[in-house]
Amino acid sequence: MNSKFYCTILFIAASIGALAQTGTISGTITTFDGRPAESVNITVKGTNRGARADGSGNYQITNVQEGIHVVVASFIGLEAQEKTVTVRPGESAVANFVLKENAAQLREVIVSAQQSPNRNTEVAKIPLKNLENPQVYNSVSAELLKQQVVTSYDDAFRNVPGITRTWESTGRAGDGAAYFALRGFDAQPSLTNGLPGLASGNLDPANVAEIQVIKGPSATLFGGSFYSYGGLINTITKKPYDGFGGEVTYSFGSFGLNRIAADINTPLSKTEKITARVNTAYHSEGSFQDAGFKKSFFIAPTLAYEVNDRLSFNIMAEILEEERAVAPVFFNSDRLSPLDFRTIEELNLNPSLSFTSNDITIKNPKYNLQAQMLYKLSDQWTSQTVVSRGTVKSNGYYSYLWDDVAGDNYFSQIFHKEQQTTNTTDIQQNFNGDFKIGNLRNRLLIGLDYYSRNVIDNGSGWGWARSVTPQGEVDYVDPLIGEEMPPVYLTQASIENLLGGLEGTMSNIANSSYSAYFSNVLNVTPGIMAMVSLRADYFDSKGEKQVADDDFDQFALSPKFGLVYQPIRDKISLFANYMNAFINVDPQQVFDVDGNFVEIKSFKPEQANQWEYGVKANLFSDKLFGTVSVYDIKVSDRVYPDPANPNSSVQGGKVGSKGFEVDVNANPVSGLNIMAGYSYNETKVITGNNDDFYSEPGRSPGGQGPQNLANIWATYRFPEGKLKYYGIGIGGNYASRYKVIDNSQTGVFYLPEYTLVNASVFYNGDHVRITANLNNLANTQYYTGYWSVNPQKKRNFAASVAYKF
Repeated sequence: MNSKFYCTILFIAASIGALAQTGTISGTITTFDGRPAESVNITVKGTNRGARADGSGNYQITNVQEGIHVVVASFIGLEAQEKTVTVRPGESAVANFVLKENAAQLREVIVSAQQSPNRNTEVAKIPLKNLENPQVYNSVSAELLKQQVVTSYDDAFRNVPGITRTWESTGRAGDGAAYFALRGFDAQPSLTNGLPGLASGNLDPANVAEIQVIKGPSATLFGGSFYSYGGLINTITKKPYDGFGGEVTYSFGSFGLNRIAADINTPLSKTEKITARVNTAYHSEGSFQDAGFKKSFFIAPTLAYEVNDRLSFNIMAEILEEERAVAPVFFNSDRLSPLDFRTIEELNLNPSLSFTSNDITIKNPKYNLQAQMLYKLSDQWTSQTVVSRGTVKSNGYYSYLWDDVAGDNYFSQIFHKEQQTTNTTDIQQNFNGDFKIGNLRNRLLIGLDYYSRNVIDNGSGWGWARSVTPQGEVDYVDPLIGEEMPPVYLTQASIENLLGGLEGTMSNIANSSYSAYFSNVLNVTPGIMAMVSLRADYFDSKGEKQVADDDFDQFALSPKFGLVYQPIRDKISLFANYMNAFINVDPQQVFDVDGNFVEIKSFKPEQANQWEYGVKANLFSDKLFGTVSVYDIKVSDRVYPDPANPNSSVQGGKVGSKGFEVDVNANPVSGLNIMAGYSYNETKVITGNNDDFYSEPGRSPGGQGPQNLANIWATYRFPEGKLKYYGIGIGGNYASRYKVIDNSQTGVFYLPEYTLVNASVFYNGDHVRITANLNNLANTQYYTGYWSVNPQKKRNFAASVAYKF
């Protein structure tokens, strides 16, 4: 006993003696505008000691050996800072850091790294770290857009695995924004700050702080008013911050690109926390084809008022005026007959031809207003009240080309005048709680959502203008009647004359939805979390206001479940989810086989259900973040033509989509950042109509995108020396060949695979940033498409000069 007692005393004494030889380093990390800098890494040079700044910007490193040490503050994309401190036994040395970036810029850098443990409040509507969230999502930051001189919103998605554009914005009524394929289904940028943000044309990137691609069916939290079977695109806008600052940027490049943008932030009161931020841009650009242009003006003022530490307001408006000439969509099939051309080589489409003129234009103004009130009810509960009002318009000409008569080399060109206005209102009330029941932590969301939409359409009829060959020859013989028609030229006056005598559309349709939802994340243990979510949605359509008997209503439930297990806390996360989305289906008129009216048939909402599992990892002190996931989506209750009666429809169609995705973000050495991703998807009709072009079982439904997609982007910024403000970037994208038409009657049409390589050089100093990008280095001619063929740009460059203040 005595020997054990003495050994214990000696051990304790030795431990105390060892501790007496160590001390602590602590401090605070802030941005230059005084905001806490969360997630910045702090290390003691030459040791394995380190820490990460918390939400208040504080850090503490314990058990540091006495002596003189160099403390390093760093984060991916930021210039590292060093300070020398003296550690004395039993004492705490202080090393505070002030970053050169402001709070908004730091957020952009963090999102660009895509590996921050910061809590994301938009994807789950609950403050969750990425490793705690059983859903997969990707982000593209404003910082990354600057690195790549991205002046087109659509180009941001080359940095996201598993998504690709299938056709450009057409500006047409109802769905004129660009179309993307996401996990085999359509996706459009339909959310702004998690609220409805419809677009009928292009979006401007000037006010973008972050673009989120939320993967998988997502109606539980965001509703059924947006098509979200494969996921959603959510745009997070820039927010005001304390202090004065901003930048002015001029961009120029190929095809007459000229763009000037400004981002200005300023406080408005010396006594109260009132700040304003304005982002604005003027954009002018030509086309790589023989005709085509875009001119737009965008402005987005934002006002933030922090009344006290419990109450705050944020009001944001976006105003976009845009006019452009839109190249027609080229449909190379009548969707009934065997294809005349089965390859790009056989079609021999001249990619330099636009089949339009700069006199035939479309305008797509957009107005969006959002107001938010946050109120801290208690230490456990927060209230969020948000109101969103939006107006989008389509005013101008839409045109498409299609092979209406098989067997010849001519394609009919059809014109239509768009005159549609869509008004939306969304009101949400959310309550977020973070509390414990016993030892079990709950993060609970309870929400109510009201959404209304009114669509007023006064568009013209659809008029046949001419026939053209893929090489540009013109013919005015109407292929359906075989008679030569008066010439229609590509002028506004000529198109107006064509459409003037056609019967147009006069409609005014209103509908609304009323929803209640909840979502709870329960910490069963610190490393095991379970998510349970449910939405109840009642859809009420008043239909056409002038028609009394076309009203209808539908009810849908949308569940969501998720499990997360972290075998190594905050390092590795195993996850699985079940997610749902739904779309309300309009009633349809039913006729018998002889064309006699029978009834108006109602349908249930379509449903999409996904099972997904995978792993997320955040390793080596934030130097490697990755996600690997496997998913299986089934869409049921689709409406398709009745095989027994082409004048009727039946419900019960099914489409399946399955695949996997890999996303990696690495910072292997100081100054080097690598983002890479790969995805595989297979989408097929499971149940449908063997004689229908769109729903033949065993075939691809169209618009699903290439099966294989890969992306990579690497940047290296010299960390020190004379070149420390300079850097280079290189990367690109790969898409496998793409089955845009897959039907037993027509045959199969593939778009060829392609590989694009892009490169950049940049200088990013304290007040000046100069960037130059060369895209599509190999000058590859490539195509995208839905059931269509859309030529894309060959080699092009873009450069920007920015002054930061």
